[in-house]
Amino acid sequence: MKNALIPVGLCLLLLALAALPLVAGAYLQGVLVGVMSAVVLASAWALFSGPTKYISLATVAFFGLGAYTVAVLADHVPFGLILIVAGAVGLAVALVVGLATLRLAGVYFVIFSFGLAELVRQLITWAETTLNKTLGRYIFIDIDARGIYWLLLALAVATLALRWWIERSRLGLAVHAIGDDETVARHAGINVTAVKLALFAISAVIITLAGAIQAPRWTYVEPSIVFNPTISFITLIMALLGGATRLWGPVFGAVPLFFFFEWLSVKVPDQFSVILGLAFILIVFLVPNGVLDLAQSALRRLGLPARGKEAPHA
Repeated sequence: MKNALIPVGLCLLLLALAALPLVAGAYLQGVLVGVMSAVVLASAWALFSGPTKYISLATVAFFGLGAYTVAVLADHVPFGLILIVAGAVGLAVALVVGLATLRLAGVYFVIFSFGLAELVRQLITWAETTLNKTLGRYIFIDIDARGIYWLLLALAVATLALRWWIERSRLGLAVHAIGDDETVARHAGINVTAVKLALFAISAVIITLAGAIQAPRWTYVEPSIVFNPTISFITLIMALLGGATRLWGPVFGAVPLFFFFEWLSVKVPDQFSVILGLAFILIVFLVPNGVLDLAQSALRRLGLPARGKEAPHA
């Protein structure tokens, strides 16, 4: 009976979230867009990095590519078609980058992913200043904050549903085996490169779409805005706080940290980067497996039933 109530509860929650912009003013609609963007980015990042344990800092590279795809095509192509093109661009770049780099591991992958984001930013800057003779672009698309929020909500639902399905499929079993020990997984007959590439590409496409959906919100974009490396670090911290290996972990990390970081950016903008680094250190040392794991452990110590186990491997 309890299991039957879960889908009903999720549907009611989804309806409530979809209705929020209808009763919110312009400012709150902007806040809702920011929160939902954080949920999408953290969940998409965890889809690949959670089970594989590959720490990626390339989030902003794909996010910015999505935004710039919209900026380039906004005057020529309908917005719906632009989103399809943006997804295709993210997929193509992810496949090329993944084939070249997913053989790296540990700190080498972290360094390369961070370098990739900077490389893409510099290439876009060069192309804009050399070929387009300008640094930024204006975006005029007839979509308001409510429309952007609803698109991001749909993307968040799709991301969570996709991760839920992957965790219960053979792909989920394979990727968790890779996360535990790549060498053992390879000897067990798992195509390690193909599995990692598939998840990396799916994650990259979602992040690219998140950037594309939000692009009209800015009206004007330039590399320093959409390729800001802070986006990658904030996404990483949000996912780790909630628990990157759990389905709902990134959501529980993204929502409170979004408001915390927004408050910091207003109150102490000059110290924001320092506090961001301290937050990362504290999360890694104090809650390495996320707050959901911490809560579950506390319930066990109290002798209470603890639900919300780590997503099943198959």
